[in-house]
Amino acid sequence: MSAGPLYLGFDLSTQQLKAIVIASDLKVITEAKVDFDADFAAKYKIKKGVQTNEDEGEVYAPVAMWVEAVDLVLTRLKEKGCPVEHIRGVSGSGQQHSSVYWNEYAESALKKLDSSKTLLDQLSNAFAYEFAPNWQDHSTQTECDHFDAHLGSKQKLAEATGSSAHHRFTGTQILRMRRRRPEVYKKTARISLASSFLASLFLGTIAPIDISDVTGMNLWDIAGEKWNESLLELTAGKEGVPELRKKLGDVPLDGGGSLGSISAYFVERYGFSPECQIAPFTGDNPATILSLPLRPHDAIVSLGTSSTFLMNTPSYKPNPSYHFMNHPTTKGHYMFMLCYKNGGLARERVRDKLPKPSGSDSWENFNKTVVETPPLDVRKEGDKAKLGLYFPLPEIVPNIKAGTWRYTCNSEDGSDLNETSDWGAEADARIIVESQALSMRLRSQNLVSKPFDRPHLPAQPRRIYLVGGGSLNPAIARVFGDVLGGVDGVYKLDVGGNACALGGAYKALWALERKDANESFDDLIGKRWKEEDAIQKVDDGYRDGTFQKYGKVLGAFEEMENRILKVAHN
Repeated sequence: MSAGPLYLGFDLSTQQLKAIVIASDLKVITEAKVDFDADFAAKYKIKKGVQTNEDEGEVYAPVAMWVEAVDLVLTRLKEKGCPVEHIRGVSGSGQQHSSVYWNEYAESALKKLDSSKTLLDQLSNAFAYEFAPNWQDHSTQTECDHFDAHLGSKQKLAEATGSSAHHRFTGTQILRMRRRRPEVYKKTARISLASSFLASLFLGTIAPIDISDVTGMNLWDIAGEKWNESLLELTAGKEGVPELRKKLGDVPLDGGGSLGSISAYFVERYGFSPECQIAPFTGDNPATILSLPLRPHDAIVSLGTSSTFLMNTPSYKPNPSYHFMNHPTTKGHYMFMLCYKNGGLARERVRDKLPKPSGSDSWENFNKTVVETPPLDVRKEGDKAKLGLYFPLPEIVPNIKAGTWRYTCNSEDGSDLNETSDWGAEADARIIVESQALSMRLRSQNLVSKPFDRPHLPAQPRRIYLVGGGSLNPAIARVFGDVLGGVDGVYKLDVGGNACALGGAYKALWALERKDANESFDDLIGKRWKEEDAIQKVDDGYRDGTFQKYGKVLGAFEEMENRILKVAHN
């Protein structure tokens, strides 16, 4: 057991509350979790962590369940022998965009928590609304239309706030709450995001929203570093802007430091030190990029059921088809994010059309086919390059209905682009993986740079880290390296499914151990991070000649998307 200070990180996701404790040297000491379905399904009538109202497209979680989960996860940490008295700092993450509506009694209830009672006993009457809208909610199309039009265009909204309007973003949710449930909005004294809600419980007072998580609301002016007055007016009405400002609170511009000491409730009930400090909590996506020292131009590709592309970049070049958010620890840097609905499920659909393997590895034939198929399925000079889109679900990026489309073009310059008939599952195996990677390359191409130490090479990410189920697949790793490059290689990042909680613990450590506000997260964590314990090189990444082949058809890939958008827009 480490004799030095410990740090506690949380992750409040849709289906679980995870807690992880690390030492100053980043070694994991212990962890615990609450699984909402396993622990609370019957009591809160949830499935996969949420309730749904399908008639209106609402998806939401009971806030009381989250409150109860905090006591339960801390009880489980204690049962595992965690020396909580040595925990010096606490931070964490919450599912992005989700909002909690506190009433006028919340602040006093948080301040006078009694350690002989549970949090739920004392906070059940602290909320103006018993539910928190979930990121899967899609009830706000009307509000999205208003947000997209309000500043003049989707592009203008993206330039101001980092993103165009999305169903899940908090601004549209607040606007709908004011219109759909005016009595709830009127009773609301403060609005928290899931991350600042969790921080509030530990702080014993309502915590401010984090400088990174605030950029998932469509309300924060990123360049101006303040609430966007015009968008507040849209959300609350001209007369209601001062009231909405009070509900949202001020946002500290520094993602580090301490918000204050831990509430006496946790000192008396669980044995935390009264010196333990609460650092700002952030969103789950920003926390993911804190689960390792992700340097500028490094990228994380999450290959789960859905797919996400995250990059740390000093460039701010917003566009409606992707997201820019403030970096959670590094002022002047941003998190670039692409989110796709069609990831692992789409690949599985193609896999299942191939002959079934004789062995236990269900991906054996798929992988063999991918590796044996040349880039773009160009087998000899003069062959057309194959391009496709494979969307079993309606897609976000680009905003296209469910369907499958196949095209061919000249492999040398992308000309002569034409839709074609089904070319069979064998070709589909490689083309679907290339398609997913090409979309990421297309949208990140203006953010990557030539390697500083190798300026003769083309612009590309420095390192690519793969996470999620697809990261275990060598054929997928190979194709992502072929298409995206990665001058220093492609790596599998293994943090045991705890990336967000670990990012929270690292954030607490950095926030409280940095020498001053100028010591960066990457510098402090980078000196202590033992990459051999967390990553494994799975592909060389950039291959001269192969990388350029994809560059020649990138314009054709974009043109294919645009043609399909005209006939199959969501």
